[in-house]
Amino acid sequence: MSFPDRKETEVRRMMELEGPHPALPPDLAGRAAERGHRILLRHRALRTIGWLLLLAAVVAFAVWAAIVEPWTAPPPTDTTPPLEGW
Repeated sequence: MSFPDRKETEVRRMMELEGPHPALPPDLAGRAAERGHRILLRHRALRTIGWLLLLAAVVAFAVWAAIVEPWTAPPPTDTTPPLEGW
């Protein structure tokens, strides 16, 4: 069993001193559900945009690789000059 948290105890004490809780607006549940729905739509849209950007990057890389074919380029033939004067 864990000991009660000091902050939790303080919050509980403050809530007991306040007395009765204020009345809630009657449309609070509807507004909360609507806000949650908007948040879910926003998250879904951002996730879709992220996947589309990732897909576009993969396609762009594939097209670039198919055109340039970097794996077939011969290695550079130049060598470094000899070190002199050390």
